[in-house]
Amino acid sequence: MKTFDYTINGLKYHVDVVSIKEDKAEVRVNGNSYEVELDRAFDIDQEAWAAATPKAAAPKATPVAPKAEEPAPAAEAPKAAPAAGGKASGAPIKSPLPGVIIDILVSVGASVKKGQKIMVLEAMKMENEIKADRDGVISSIQINKGDTVQDGDTLVTIE
Repeated sequence: MKTFDYTINGLKYHVDVVSIKEDKAEVRVNGNSYEVELDRAFDIDQEAWAAATPKAAAPKATPVAPKAEEPAPAAEAPKAAPAAGGKASGAPIKSPLPGVIIDILVSVGASVKKGQKIMVLEAMKMENEIKADRDGVISSIQINKGDTVQDGDTLVTIE
């Protein structure tokens, strides 16, 4: 496995190239797995690649696409209606990786369906769709277009 460390606009990225097959590569960026399409097929010596890759690896989870949908916290007790000026009590949608918000497609009060694209996050020159993980109403938006976010930052809250 090849490993690279990058700093882009002050953000640090640890990249592991897990495998390359023709015009597709499996990579891990800061622990998140992705399957990426390469601009052109690489002529990779598969035997040399296999020799450089550790043999004792855990089974791979599939799919390797970015986790845009995250489950809600499991053991959270239901909350009463928020007090005036209080924090939103819905389920947060968090950033799956560091990047810049390049588009916000919803507004507070908008109804959303599970799987609906709600914003676009650019990371390492790739656009990542952030989707609603449930049906509901957008109760708050914690970021603005152009904001830099980190892995795990709350982007929006859905009630």
